[in-house]
Amino acid sequence: MIFSWILLGASILLLAATVLGKVPLHDWWVRACEFPRVQILSLAGLCAALTFFSDPAWQLTTLAICVIVIAVQGWHILPWTPLYPVQMQKAEQGDGDHCITLLISNVLTPNRNAEALISQVHETQPDLILTLESDDWWEKQLDTALENDWPHSVKVPQDNLYGMHLYSRMPLHDVSVKRLIQDDIPSIHGKIELRNGEQIYFHAVHPRPPAPNESESTLWRDAELLLVSKQIEEHGGPALLFGDLNDVAWSRTTRMFCRVSGMLDLRRGRGMYSTFNADYRLLRWPLDHIFTSEHFTLGGMRRLKHIGSDHFPIIATLCYRPSRAEENDKPETEEGDEEHAKETIKEAKANPEERDD
Repeated sequence: MIFSWILLGASILLLAATVLGKVPLHDWWVRACEFPRVQILSLAGLCAALTFFSDPAWQLTTLAICVIVIAVQGWHILPWTPLYPVQMQKAEQGDGDHCITLLISNVLTPNRNAEALISQVHETQPDLILTLESDDWWEKQLDTALENDWPHSVKVPQDNLYGMHLYSRMPLHDVSVKRLIQDDIPSIHGKIELRNGEQIYFHAVHPRPPAPNESESTLWRDAELLLVSKQIEEHGGPALLFGDLNDVAWSRTTRMFCRVSGMLDLRRGRGMYSTFNADYRLLRWPLDHIFTSEHFTLGGMRRLKHIGSDHFPIIATLCYRPSRAEENDKPETEEGDEEHAKETIKEAKANPEERDD
């Protein structure tokens, strides 16, 4: 009997977390329920299996709750599995001069194993490298190792876990460092010139995560992503957005970002490529992202090896092929998206988050 009650209680808790994930609030503890959808689904599956060893009087109730949880969570994460159609088409061979290979790595500021990242950079030879959480120490290591072969750079060292460094083989144009919503959170914006001469807008971002030691609300993170989505929508040309979004691919904000900006998610129909937490296999989800406009196809994407950070690096090759844009499944805005984005941005700017540090 006790086992049956424990199982029922566990299934109710999983249902509560599932319901909270749908509540339209900015509180961090509510929005945190959007992150572990895979874990919640897995636990619901385990509870469902264990109901066959419980008291028959409670089997049906517990099993029904578990099935609801599995169905809802499964519906949310299905697009980020190979069971779903891809959103971005695969590149063709011979696209060379039209392609750019991009590597993103949240290095974790206290991590001092720079060689683990640098060795993978030299091995994979990306065209563009973005590091996040990089401070002055990381800048010295990266400059020594990368400046000769990646001569174009933008450096924003900070010791508050929001430093950024960008290194490129390709020329950069009209580059600016902006602090879109919060004064201590930088982002890098500009254009990158491909080998074929085409110039592509890019946006490198790392908004503050929803966590009790970081931010009590997701308002400012959501506003930064939606503000960039409006900028991408307005300039309308080929564009890339990449970085540690501190948000999962299936969250309401990330999905709205894609709808408003029209950006494609490389992961959809291919897999989750979870980059965080690198130290805990059972607690992982996709936080580091690369999004592109419809003008690109995907040459390849993979997660790289552990570098001592709590994030894995991730690398992708993107090929600029506007002639194939119609083949991609460009997301369309839904009713209320534009208004919600405007209201979120307005609220965040009117209520700057107070920081103690």
